[in-house]
Amino acid sequence: MSYILEQLSIGQSAFFEKTISEADIQMFCGISGDINPVHVSALAAEKSVFGKRVAHGILVSGLTSAVLGMQLPGPGTIYLGQELRFVAPVYIGDTIRAEVEVVEIISEKKLVKLKTTSTNQDGKVVISGVATVRPPQSS
Repeated sequence: MSYILEQLSIGQSAFFEKTISEADIQMFCGISGDINPVHVSALAAEKSVFGKRVAHGILVSGLTSAVLGMQLPGPGTIYLGQELRFVAPVYIGDTIRAEVEVVEIISEKKLVKLKTTSTNQDGKVVISGVATVRPPQSS
């Protein structure tokens, strides 16, 4: 289901959850070309500020795209922009909840701004930001 502009309201929200796996990290390395040792080498990661391997921040932020494109506003949404703050690391095995909440509707421009928040299984915020989207024109 998709929500057109007129069906959206401030405070409306949706979420998607996923556990980050070794395979996710390996596939993202192949897709992106980012093989930074902090993502792929246990030895290098132990010496880093994180203490162990971490997922790519952009991989994790991609879960927000799943919410926007599949749930709220849903299929047909055009993702125009994203402000991100990487607040805490995400480790292999962490379950991330990517949530979006409508915070502004700009009717004259047919745009919507949504607060984006990703938290881990302990409820700790790992990524925060604001997305700008153009909702589908018809549901």
